[in-house]
Amino acid sequence: MIILALAVMATLFHADDTTIRYAQRPDTGDNAFATGNKLPLTPSAFRKLPIGSIRPEGWVRKQLQLETQGFTGRLTEISPWLNKTNNAWLSPTGKGENGWEEVPYWLKGFGDLGYVLGDQRIINEAKIWIDAVIASQRPNGYFGPESNLTANHGKPDVWPNMVMLNALQTYYEYSGDKRVLDLMSRYFKWELTVPDPDFLLSYWEPLRVGDNMESVVWLYNRTGEPWLFDVVEKLHKDGSNWVAGVPNWHGVNFAQGFREPAEYYQLNKDASLVDSTQKDYTKMRADFGDVPGGMYGADENARKGYQDPRQAAETCAMVEMMLSSEMLLTITGDPIWAERCEDVTFNSLPASMTPDLKSLHYLTAPNMVLIDKRSKAPELENGGPMLLFNAYDHRCCQHNASHGWPYYAEHLWLAAANNGLAVAMYAPSQVTTKAGDGNPVTISEITDYPFDETVSFGFQTAKPNRFPLTLRWPSWCAKPTLTVNGKPLKVTGTPGGYLVVERTWTDKDMLVLRLPMIIRTQPQFKGSVSVERGPLTYSLRIGEKYVREGGTDAFPALEVHPTTAWNYGLVTKGQQFKVINRPITPGSQPFSLEDSPIEITARARKIPEWQIDRLGLVGLLQDMPAKTSEPIETVELVPMGAARLRISAFPLVSASEDAHKWTAPPVFKTPIPAQASHVFEGDTVDALSSGLTPKSSDDQSIPRFTWWDHKGSTEWVEYDFDKPKSVSHTRVYWFDDHPTGGGCRTPASWRLLYKDGNSWKPVVPSGSYGVNKNEFNSVDFERVSSKSFRIEAVLQPDFSGGILQWEVR
Repeated sequence: MIILALAVMATLFHADDTTIRYAQRPDTGDNAFATGNKLPLTPSAFRKLPIGSIRPEGWVRKQLQLETQGFTGRLTEISPWLNKTNNAWLSPTGKGENGWEEVPYWLKGFGDLGYVLGDQRIINEAKIWIDAVIASQRPNGYFGPESNLTANHGKPDVWPNMVMLNALQTYYEYSGDKRVLDLMSRYFKWELTVPDPDFLLSYWEPLRVGDNMESVVWLYNRTGEPWLFDVVEKLHKDGSNWVAGVPNWHGVNFAQGFREPAEYYQLNKDASLVDSTQKDYTKMRADFGDVPGGMYGADENARKGYQDPRQAAETCAMVEMMLSSEMLLTITGDPIWAERCEDVTFNSLPASMTPDLKSLHYLTAPNMVLIDKRSKAPELENGGPMLLFNAYDHRCCQHNASHGWPYYAEHLWLAAANNGLAVAMYAPSQVTTKAGDGNPVTISEITDYPFDETVSFGFQTAKPNRFPLTLRWPSWCAKPTLTVNGKPLKVTGTPGGYLVVERTWTDKDMLVLRLPMIIRTQPQFKGSVSVERGPLTYSLRIGEKYVREGGTDAFPALEVHPTTAWNYGLVTKGQQFKVINRPITPGSQPFSLEDSPIEITARARKIPEWQIDRLGLVGLLQDMPAKTSEPIETVELVPMGAARLRISAFPLVSASEDAHKWTAPPVFKTPIPAQASHVFEGDTVDALSSGLTPKSSDDQSIPRFTWWDHKGSTEWVEYDFDKPKSVSHTRVYWFDDHPTGGGCRTPASWRLLYKDGNSWKPVVPSGSYGVNKNEFNSVDFERVSSKSFRIEAVLQPDFSGGILQWEVR
């Protein structure tokens, strides 16, 4: 009886011992158990916990396990850049091949994947490369491939080393290997010796200088060497000016570069620098990111006039935007960066890969209803099979995608002020670390978030331990609820901040946070809307048929074709959303159509005029509401990340007379079958007969054919008709991108040939063959009949060439 009374008193004491308060930003103060900014740097809002402290569980662990057996975990078997034979990154002298960004891109996430999961195969493989990198350091401090020392017309290119430093940092966090600190210290001293006129000379280096700066700050926080601030100042001075605005619209450059002012703020302490980072982000999203999924249309570069949600983002840009958001969360404490990270992580990243993570594509768009190998240029800036799922292609993304899931897992929990802990991004996981008085504590986070709204925290501790636990209150949640051991806590404050729960935590304590998720629609491009619930955006469920187009049996290249209608708009009146939720099946992949644990039903009508265009892209959005008299149907919406084919920015539709009549995309004739001596992978022979009249020889808005990379050679392109064609006239519109800096010019000369039996014969022209720019060059000749006609062109000695249109009649 006495024992029972004591137990009740203890429970009551600890319940009364609990305080809860609201904060717009995390508390400031020290944390003795995690490394953060040392003085005189600004205090860290949050601190990253040592690798191994966080054990991802549930669906997060599933992504990481899939990654180990997917293309990332097996990339040494796939990528020629990771071939160990004569690899410059493995050479003690730095001599060899494949010495640029590919190895560090891959190693940056590959090693972390092993550390987070405790996968010894991956840890051992990563160490082979890391040991070699450390052994490559020269007496002057430079490390890595020799070729990078002279890559900029005899001057160094430090961009690949910026990435490799990240791999070394997390290796140190895992191992404590002090060789890393010595290498970094000597390397940064070498950077100080490089004269400013010889430093950061390539296209990539100055724009991504924040990567280098982050590593310098990381080293200072472990060594306290004040001369490192000279390196920070040098990097900020010689790098691109992100303070004055967006200096470059390349999608990945932006995702990495825009954070640099906020990084520099840690030393400079001018709060306007943080504002500059926010302004750059706002500018990009306002101009090119009026779409769901947390990204922006930059299918290489963001381009004026290309803002429709069919514009895509690189997989590289997604993982870099996640990392920038994670870094900015720790620097500023602003919870909006956690939300922005989740937006990309949940809604964009999963669909950039097949559900088994064995393949990826270069580009992913919010509205994308056909994934095939055909080039989509120029509507998507990059030509070639940018949408094809292929583990053997998409060079930069193929290697750089590795760090997306591991880095996310490493930021689920963070160290906070006053020896506390913070839950930055909710997900099933377990954290074991020291807190409060220094005694270890293990907290198990049990949840199906983001698919469900309840998050439970179970505490394990050998001794009572008092410390604050900081919980993010998302901006989309109006009224969260909290209970400790079943007792409700009073929650006050406003969305978009933090709830700080402090108490003397004891073994088997249970804290339950509920984040009610309501369905909401958000305005998007041209009056379209997205459907959101909690941190998830929803897409139309479109039937997916996977069609193999190359690759290997282990890692096939795949197209995805729609098997159901996709051209739906949401009704403007009488909309009725309904949530159907079910637990995640253990071991399943929730970011797939088959295993998605949640869906929303909605009322919609088809828009018959909304069709796929000539390139295989979803038709552009038009004025809304779109007029349609099609019957109202109930459609299913699934999480955007689970949909490889997706409509995520929905048109609004109406049957009223004042609604807007849509127009179907123009119908183009079937291209004439053509072949060539060479065709650049980003171009297509289909461009020759597209029927699109160029505005100039440098018209970048229509498809083109080029012999790119071939200079001064004799090249050919031919039409092959299904039956003989009687022809006496031809005209050609040459591609020439001078003076915009390109490498194509009109040819030195050309002629037309026709196939007679098995031989090619020249036609007999009545005039000269023209090579004029900005016009069709016409030639008449004696009539001939043939199934095949060929242009033979002699390219200028120092230039390539190409064709925008070629007609025979």
